[in-house]
Amino acid sequence: MDIISLRRDLHQHPEVGFTEFRTASKVVEALNSLKYNLIFGKDALNGESRRGVPPVEVLEETFNRALQDGANPKILQEMEGGYTAVIGILKGKADGPTVAFRFDMDALPVTESTDSDHFPQMNGFRSKYEGNMHACAHDGHTAIGLGLAEKLADGNFSGTVKLIFQPAEEGVRGAYSIVQKGILDDVDYLYCLHLGTDVPLGEFHGGSSGFLASTKMAAHFHGVSSHAGASPEKGKNALLGAATALLNIHAIPRFSSGSTRINVGILNGGTAANIIPAHAKMVIETRSVSEETNAEVEQRVRNIVAHSAGMHELEHEIEIIGQAITIRCDQELVELAMEEARNVDGFSTIKACRESGSAGSEDASFMIRRVQDNGGKGTYMIIGTDIPAPHHHPKFDVQEEVLPRSAELLNLIARRLLK
Repeated sequence: MDIISLRRDLHQHPEVGFTEFRTASKVVEALNSLKYNLIFGKDALNGESRRGVPPVEVLEETFNRALQDGANPKILQEMEGGYTAVIGILKGKADGPTVAFRFDMDALPVTESTDSDHFPQMNGFRSKYEGNMHACAHDGHTAIGLGLAEKLADGNFSGTVKLIFQPAEEGVRGAYSIVQKGILDDVDYLYCLHLGTDVPLGEFHGGSSGFLASTKMAAHFHGVSSHAGASPEKGKNALLGAATALLNIHAIPRFSSGSTRINVGILNGGTAANIIPAHAKMVIETRSVSEETNAEVEQRVRNIVAHSAGMHELEHEIEIIGQAITIRCDQELVELAMEEARNVDGFSTIKACRESGSAGSEDASFMIRRVQDNGGKGTYMIIGTDIPAPHHHPKFDVQEEVLPRSAELLNLIARRLLK
């Protein structure tokens, strides 16, 4: 398997959360050719636990696009409606523990750079889907996962390998539904990873800390439309209620129990200057280093939304569209990963847990927590690569030489645990 060519193909066809139809179908084909047992479609995700699923028309459009771009129709029909998780399972020659690896697949709604010095542009694999881009290395993660699948395909180990290809990590939306389906319940050891994150090429961290607990909410306000000039008193202005909530959400105080982040990132409403808006929508996120503090901030947001709606005689509802908790890495797995990294050419600086400086969140947190709650162990590794621009930037890219060495590292970790 040419892992670099695979990454470039995935990079050209970036698909955002729950629309990874082509990507997931390619993963199924690759794992099937390697004789893995497969779980995908509705068997891999709890539908009711999915968060922030795109509208039906978006799912249909991207489904048809995947068909046009060579996705296998028989595979795709199992994923219709946004069921794009894929789980590959391979049992070894004898009984033993279950070791899982998680790889996220989704892209971002970012328009990729066309600058002549942008590596994908220079080499002919810039995004073909205008407005979408792999700007967070998930194309690399997926390619690493399939490279690992090939290395382990001989089954010459004792135990079970479970490879989890996850949709919708962006917005922390996809992992929870995989957890709720029970996919992690038999896992003894779980390794998750990310490329980049301001760690240079050649550096490796066996674990991470500092990921923030987070809640993403969509608040909907419902009022009554009316003529803004002739009968303004007969309307109930949903946009005004949402704006009231916005200002008060950003006035929530900081907390002594831990640092917090609050943001209203989207506010939509109204149809014309002379119509009282009947509907408005706002998208909000809260974050904190403490799960308890994040829950308190979330509750304050809920109270503000409810009372802002009440002030303007509006109806309202709030839906959770994403969520993450904090991550605690198990030292045993951190040290094992560090030891194996020393056996791979290219890793020159090897460290233990990296404190995340990005104030970001990660929904692999739910997977790691479930494994730990069941008596297993987990960690979240960082594999360095120099990047020409920050994550989520139009000129983001990774150094492709990191891909094969990452797959080899995971292979060594798996075989170490499955002796």
